[in-house]
Amino acid sequence: MNSARSDELHDPADGRPGDGRPGDEHDGQPGDEHDGPRVALKILVAGGFGVGKTTMVGAVSEIRPLRTEEALTDVSVGIDDLEGVAAKRTTTVAMDFGRITLRDGVAIYLFGTPGQERFWFMWNELSRGALGAVVLADTRRLTASFASIDYFEEKGTPFVVAVNCFDDADRYESNEIRGALDIDPHVPVILCDARRTDSAKRVLVGLVEHALRLASAAPAGR
Repeated sequence: MNSARSDELHDPADGRPGDGRPGDEHDGQPGDEHDGPRVALKILVAGGFGVGKTTMVGAVSEIRPLRTEEALTDVSVGIDDLEGVAAKRTTTVAMDFGRITLRDGVAIYLFGTPGQERFWFMWNELSRGALGAVVLADTRRLTASFASIDYFEEKGTPFVVAVNCFDDADRYESNEIRGALDIDPHVPVILCDARRTDSAKRVLVGLVEHALRLASAAPAGR
């Protein structure tokens, strides 16, 4: 399973399909270009290098995703950990961006974070104003998820763990993964396939529901 696919990135200024301009047939629901969403939610898609963040954003985005990918070269040898993802040829250096519009005028803006440690300085900027985060995990390299989990726990950002079920990875139950990651019982663990739109949407719905539960349970004034 190749969960880090890349599409050709077009220049938003050249006016080709998918650039997000009014009238683009792929750009949301009819009328969005005039009225805009009534409610906008920001969600991060985080996790280790090569777990499928770019793929998940692309699977659900109704617009052509913005991707800031660069080719991996010999310069990164000894810097980027390619264990378990040796076939990966590109890496996100800033962010991925996509959008999905739900009914009742609710739009979700997705920001995929870079996975390598040398680009973690982007996380603070990307996390500002976020409703919550999806932490993608790969059971072959669970330790790659620890940094994201620690980051969102420290910031108090609601998050769910979405286990991207790669074709060649062993299968585990949610409670086994929860124990291995040592996360709190209230944090949802969702098995998914980041390539599939319906599966990726189910993860996003799970995160929104989790964030709403936490908000309703929070003491007044917080």
